Amino acid sequence: MTEWKKKFAIIWSGQIFSTLSSMTVGYAVIFWLSIETRSAEVMAIATIASLLPQLLLGPFIGVLIDRWDRRSIMIFSDLFVAVCSALMSVFLLMGNADVSFCYILLMLRSVGSAFHVPAMQASTPLLAPESELMRISGVNQMIQSGSIIAGPPLAAFLISVYTIPNILIIDVVGAVIACISLMFVRIPFPEKKKKGNTPHVFREMKEGFCEIYNRRGLFWLFIIGIAMWFFVFPIFSLFPLLTLNYFKLGAYHVSIIEVAWGVGMLVGGTVLGLKKVKISEVLLINSMCITLGLTLAFSGRLPQGGFWVFMILTLLGGISMTIYSSAFMVVMQTSVEPSALGRVLSLYGSINLAPSIVGLVFTGSIADHIGVPNAFLGSGVVVSILGVISFFIPAIREQFFKSEGTLQN
Repeated sequence: MTEWKKKFAIIWSGQIFSTLSSMTVGYAVIFWLSIETRSAEVMAIATIASLLPQLLLGPFIGVLIDRWDRRSIMIFSDLFVAVCSALMSVFLLMGNADVSFCYILLMLRSVGSAFHVPAMQASTPLLAPESELMRISGVNQMIQSGSIIAGPPLAAFLISVYTIPNILIIDVVGAVIACISLMFVRIPFPEKKKKGNTPHVFREMKEGFCEIYNRRGLFWLFIIGIAMWFFVFPIFSLFPLLTLNYFKLGAYHVSIIEVAWGVGMLVGGTVLGLKKVKISEVLLINSMCITLGLTLAFSGRLPQGGFWVFMILTLLGGISMTIYSSAFMVVMQTSVEPSALGRVLSLYGSINLAPSIVGLVFTGSIADHIGVPNAFLGSGVVVSILGVISFFIPAIREQFFKSEGTLQN
């Protein structure tokens, strides 16, 4: 704990390269599919392929994360992604790969992420003091948002200069750098309260669910969070349509909105990473949920000449989403036993994806029937209401708030 800054400096030095390379290659594959097929159906299948493994395997993966050495899991998951990208590159160079191979690559990369991300998140409380978890989460968001900003233009440039097999090698290099950095950090194995039980996947999955259910405040935060993602995630896919079809602008303005969201995430992560936040994490979660909903609702009520206001609202939405996600992560890391945290984080990720994918499937038809602006308005209003409701749920107030408004672990 006394050397947590040194440990995270080593980890982050590798994660910067890994996250940026992975984000760039992911966008490059999507751009390449768009150019090669020009098919909306192909893009929809590619999106589902990149999400489905995490949805289906998450609860099982969480059990393994809590059983195995978490550093080894992160190293081998990075190496797995590197091998998959290298093989895909070879197949493409030999001319033996088609679009279906890209779907398989996206699914395999998703499996690697399904192991790596919750393993890293579950390791954080074992490496740093509880008082620093919000700052660490903020820095993680900075790395992620920086990659979101830089990834698309880098991918577009690389696609214009190199072939997709050569671009895939960048993923290999980034993964190898991340693995090397992790080899210099020791992650303690979490102490388990119960010993002597024979390992059993479904029993351990049930124990992970009970970790959430038995903490009623955390359970209700999960419910609110899942409902929020059901309405928010599909709206993300409508941002380009609001710019193109409602504001009657072009691809350049679509890119401005993408950058505005990324910059908002970067600002939010920077604020959290540079300064200790003394506000209750649950207060941040609820208030940022309300703020995000308001940015979406106001975006849906703008006049056709209000593009630049939309850009500002998008930037504010990026800030609120980063603070919401960081605060939610800290609540889970401080409320759940470290020995069960892998299962809880993986379960949360899977449960979040399920309604998100359902919402994504029906987004197009809903937007066609009621209009894209009304879809923004309706989703924003619901999300804001969810944030308000969370303040008045007794279990949340009893578990997380004291009279002075601080977080109670």
